[in-house]
Amino acid sequence: MRHGDKINNLGRTAAHRKSMLANMACSLIQHKRINTTLAKAKALKVFVEPLITKSKEDTTHNRRIVFSRLHNKYAVTELFKNISVKVANRPGGYTRIIKLGNRLGDNAEMALIELVDYNEAGYSPKGTAKKKSTRRSRGGKKAAAEQAAPEAKEGNSSEA
Repeated sequence: MRHGDKINNLGRTAAHRKSMLANMACSLIQHKRINTTLAKAKALKVFVEPLITKSKEDTTHNRRIVFSRLHNKYAVTELFKNISVKVANRPGGYTRIIKLGNRLGDNAEMALIELVDYNEAGYSPKGTAKKKSTRRSRGGKKAAAEQAAPEAKEGNSSEA
């Protein structure tokens, strides 16, 4: 029975799972967004959000705690120098998971997990409407071609 067993084991041993989540967290910290399966994205969210919370207070103790989970000093430096500054006044919810559909090979549910404060390109929530583009008639190309043709003729006559 699974009473009280809330961790998703992802079909891996404990050592493999910890290593995989540490690598994925380092990639997320360095690249600000990664594509993965939905189950891994949900597990990664639980893994990385407490680390981001720790990074808000830059102490040696917090750096050592985060390093013991990530095992990558470059990711720890990026987390404490850049990311912690952006999330300083956010009370949680540092990551966003966006479902992408199913993978072609094995039909696994795919997702994009990204840091919320680094969403310059792409994400627009369902509530906001995009600006409509205006359709132009095809006559515009024809008129432009007619204007260009007389200018070309005038240019030839001035050279002679």
